[in-house]
Amino acid sequence: MSRYTSATPDDRAEMLAVIGVSSVDELFEQIPGPLRLGRPLELPAGMSEAEVYERLAGLAARNADAEAEVTFLGAGMYDHYVPAIVDAITSRSEFLTPYTPYQPEISQGGLQVMFEFQTAMSELTGLPVSNAGLYEGPSSVASAGYLAMGATKRRKFVVSRGVHPHSRETLATYSVGYGAEVVEVGLAGGVTDAAALAAAVDGETAAVILQSPNFLGAVEDVEALGAAAKEHGALLVVACDPMTLGILKPPGECGADIALGEGQPLGNRLDFGGPSFGFFCSTEAQIRRMPGRIAGETEDVDGRRGFVLALQTREQHIRREKATNNICTAQALNALGAMVHLAWLGREGFRDLGELLVRRTAYARERLAAVDGVELLHDAPVVREFAVRLDAPVDRVLDRVAEHGIAAGYALGREYSEYDDALLVAITERRTREQIDALAEALGAAVAEGRGEKLPDSGSKSPQGATERVVA
Repeated sequence: MSRYTSATPDDRAEMLAVIGVSSVDELFEQIPGPLRLGRPLELPAGMSEAEVYERLAGLAARNADAEAEVTFLGAGMYDHYVPAIVDAITSRSEFLTPYTPYQPEISQGGLQVMFEFQTAMSELTGLPVSNAGLYEGPSSVASAGYLAMGATKRRKFVVSRGVHPHSRETLATYSVGYGAEVVEVGLAGGVTDAAALAAAVDGETAAVILQSPNFLGAVEDVEALGAAAKEHGALLVVACDPMTLGILKPPGECGADIALGEGQPLGNRLDFGGPSFGFFCSTEAQIRRMPGRIAGETEDVDGRRGFVLALQTREQHIRREKATNNICTAQALNALGAMVHLAWLGREGFRDLGELLVRRTAYARERLAAVDGVELLHDAPVVREFAVRLDAPVDRVLDRVAEHGIAAGYALGREYSEYDDALLVAITERRTREQIDALAEALGAAVAEGRGEKLPDSGSKSPQGATERVVA
């Protein structure tokens, strides 16, 4: 017995007697023998609280993070600066509630945040309706597929391979339960193959799903690609990076019926991959099929401004046969961080940030393309992320560059076998010209080494010091 396992042998014997069995083995005898372990668990000896802390701290120190190295990693999660006001506001009591965020008893502060968040996302995407947020980007894509099935009474999704791999995998998993077919369309020149997309869309297609900028960083011609969806009566779903919406034409103005995405870049740190939040916007025609919940503005009996949960399409809130989604809540605190970040930036600041990303990405793209052994994967327009081919094994190059305290980017071969020699490089406002120059220098040396050429002296380590990198 310990402070963490309080049941004594006598306690367990008493519980078994009440159940009517003589032993734990008898309790589980209905489970086939081959499925039972048949021996005690091989657990290490117990440790004190201080020993556990030291052990966990040592394991955590093995991780490389965005504060310990200069990171050009992206692929859906980005190292943006989070202003101090985000933590200051999100920790205030006005935005806390003793109830879960899908209950009507949620605090007025929480409801107001939902309402303001919806307004902001609607303005960014150019669509009239937004929900109060979802779990993250990939499940938002899967939810859009289910909505499209209900709206069109069809069971086929045509998805560009430029959509984030995690979103495509999530859609495919959900589609097994939906009884839907998923057809993927390849890329040409870094963007969706328009001819292949048009050939794949037919009268059985519920939705055409695109991403712009896509996973390779390329800006898609959403209007042109969406024409096939409109011709056959399918919904057009566009996943988008919210940080690009200050300078790109909003999805709603490009004909999208649904715009959604991963919200992490807004007011949320990397945090080793989560939590984050998803956003989901649509036309008014789809409002009653939207997942999650929608906060509305109203007045109380004294005429004071107030907020309520206006719509939830979940079976606990409407007639079960009318339910369109089982999502009951979301990462509301993360969405609050996004709202604070957007308010801090303002309209002009948000646009200026987008323009800064374009300028720095253009510089980085030109700088890396000039490195011997490095060439652009495509020449399509980009905003904050781009792909290059390396004339050397990508994993070896990444390891070599990491010795300089730099995470050079994401190996595209992990998700795209046709791009096993390619690297995806992401730029944020935290990446300076000097850091980009350092990446180019380290990348050139690493590629030369990978090709068997004489390697220059690696020079000094990063100012942050060396860190053991653990890559999942």
